[in-house]
Amino acid sequence: MTKSGQRLALSELAKLHVERLAAIEAASEPVYAIPSEYPAGYHVKAHSHSRAQFVYASAGVLMVSSVQGRWMVPPEHALWIPAGLVHTVDMLGDVAMLSAYVAPSALADPPTAIRVVALTDLARALIIEAVAPADGRSSRHDLVMALLLEEVLRLPDRPLGLPFPSDARLAALCRGFMENPSARLVIDDWAERLAMSRRAFTRFFRKETGISLSTWRQQAAVFTAFPRIAAGEAVTAVALDLGYESVAAFITMFRRMLGTAPRGYFKTPENP
Repeated sequence: MTKSGQRLALSELAKLHVERLAAIEAASEPVYAIPSEYPAGYHVKAHSHSRAQFVYASAGVLMVSSVQGRWMVPPEHALWIPAGLVHTVDMLGDVAMLSAYVAPSALADPPTAIRVVALTDLARALIIEAVAPADGRSSRHDLVMALLLEEVLRLPDRPLGLPFPSDARLAALCRGFMENPSARLVIDDWAERLAMSRRAFTRFFRKETGISLSTWRQQAAVFTAFPRIAAGEAVTAVALDLGYESVAAFITMFRRMLGTAPRGYFKTPENP
């Protein structure tokens, strides 16, 4: 495709996104479900919606960012985005997503924080059915949507979020690490830069992020690795660039964090 053709295609996608947001706001049903597709590298600008969004990436990987942090949604996972949260979305690889937008009144106690969850076979089948074209409203359609809401609340969380601290000094260190990640991050170095003892810094970091620096570093490494692996780079090159002494050490960390080897997240199952 020529550059002018690419610009036109991106312009059409941006226009379509605006139209989708308008349709979401205008919807009257408790759950409004739609499919969408985006090319690799596409960036959805900062936006929000009055409904919560439950989004399933059936192909490709989503990277969702907000002031609260970043979250990845690889295949066979889904993301719950609370209503009103301003966020951006980046596509790692060609992405096909299925989204269910949930009205505030549809759930008595909806989750108020972003959650990355692993899909069950039932949840996958329900959201596929939810976005399928339907001839008007039917009792079957209503039952599918109601059961989808029940299943969403039961899905298991996955550690695919990277919380960012609110403290400006600590946030700057975290952003610097994301730009130049390393497996050899030493707590004492960061503690010294903030003029804290190791013990005080450890408590401070956990208070700001909810997790230890060691866990945060591993999750940050996964976030850095995902886009490169999705783009087709060799796992060996990515592991060595991140400072791991061996590919095996990187894969062990990745499997411990996410339950499977790096390439496993880019295998897409056949459609049911």
